Amino acid sequence: MARATKKKNSPSKRVSSAGPLLLVATRKGAWIFRSDKGRRTWKSEGPHFLGQIVHHLVRDRRSGTLLAAASTGHLGPTMFRSTDLGRSWKEVKRPPAFAKTADGKGRTVKHTFWLTPAHANQPKVWYAGTSPQGLFRSDDDGLTWEPFSVINDDPQYRAWMGTEQDGTPDGPKLHSVIVDPRDPRHLYFGMSGGGVHETTDGGTTWTPLIEGMEVVEGFSAANVAFHDPHCVRLSPSNPDRLYQQNHCGIYRLDRPSKTWVRIGRAMPKRVGDVGFPMVVHPRDDNRVWVFPMDGQTVWPRTSVEGKPCVYTTHNAGKTWQRRDAGFPEEQAWWTVKRQAMTADAGDPVGLYLGTTSGEVWMSRDEGERWSCMARHLPEIYAVETASLD
Repeated sequence: MARATKKKNSPSKRVSSAGPLLLVATRKGAWIFRSDKGRRTWKSEGPHFLGQIVHHLVRDRRSGTLLAAASTGHLGPTMFRSTDLGRSWKEVKRPPAFAKTADGKGRTVKHTFWLTPAHANQPKVWYAGTSPQGLFRSDDDGLTWEPFSVINDDPQYRAWMGTEQDGTPDGPKLHSVIVDPRDPRHLYFGMSGGGVHETTDGGTTWTPLIEGMEVVEGFSAANVAFHDPHCVRLSPSNPDRLYQQNHCGIYRLDRPSKTWVRIGRAMPKRVGDVGFPMVVHPRDDNRVWVFPMDGQTVWPRTSVEGKPCVYTTHNAGKTWQRRDAGFPEEQAWWTVKRQAMTADAGDPVGLYLGTTSGEVWMSRDEGERWSCMARHLPEIYAVETASLD
C-alpha cells in the first residue's frame, strides 16, 4: 500500500527522483501530495486554505502557476495563485464576476467550479466555469478575469441554464471546459443542466451538441435545458474522440459526427451507467475508466450496494470490466464527484480518485489494483495530477 505522511506548509526538500504531484481540493481546504518516481511513497503538504471550500486546484504546465478556486464562506468566492508550488499564495486581483446590469439585478457568482489552462500557443490564458453557469477568461495568468464570449448574457443560453434554484444539489454549473490541442479557437464545455456546446471560432458562436443524448423520462430531449452532462473528456491521443458521463448514461462522440452513442448500455444492468467522473487513457483512445454510482429513482449518491468499483473498457465502450481489487468489499457508502478522478502520464498509467468520505485511492497499474494513500480528509471535490518536468 502507498504510504502518505503529513507535512506542514513550510518549504521542504523535494522527493528525490520526483514523480507526479497530486492536487486535492476539498470541502475544508486543499492538499498537495508529492511522490517518488515509482509512485510508492507520498508526502502531503497542507492544509492550504483550511476551512475554505476549494472546488478546483490546477497547475498550468506551461508556466508552473497553480490556481485554486475557493469559496471563503460568508465572504464569497475568490481565487488564489501560487508561482512556487504552493509555498506561498496571493489572492487574485479580480476573480470571475458577472457583468453589472443597469437595474442592479444581475447574477452573482456563487463559486468558480472549473479551471482549464488554454492552448499551448496562449501561454497566459485560462478559462473558468462557474455556478450559476458562466464562462470566464483570464489573459494574465489568472490575475484578472472577464466574462468570455456571449453566452453569459445571451437570452437563449440563459433560458437553457434555468434558474439558480434548478440543477444539482450544490447549484447549476458550467464545467468540462475543453480546448482542442490542435486549434485554440475550438472549445467545448458542458452545463449541468444545459447540454454540451462547441465553438470553432473562438467563442463568437456556439452550437449545442446534444444529438443522441437521453434525458430523464417524461422530459423532451429536444429541449437543451433538460440535458445534464456530468463530465465531458477529450481523448488526449485522439482529439476527434470525446467521452461523456451523463445523468442518463455513458456516451462516446467521434467527430465529425454530431451524434453521441450511448456506450453505457453494455454495463451490467445491476450496476447501470450512472456516475459522475470519467478518465481517458493518455495514449489509448479506446481505454476509459468510470466510477459507477447507485442510480435509483431517488439517487442515494453512493457506490452501488456499498461496494465501490471502477469499470474500464479497452474497446471504446463495446465491453466493460469491473476492477475492484483493493477496494472495501462491503459497507463503503461513498462515491466520487465529477472532478475527483484523474490519471497521470506514467507507464503504466497511474489512476487516482478522491471520495466523499475523504479518502484518496490510487492504482499504479491502470486500475487493476487499488490502495488507499490518504484517509480522514474532508469531503473531496477535485483531484488533479501535475508533472514537474
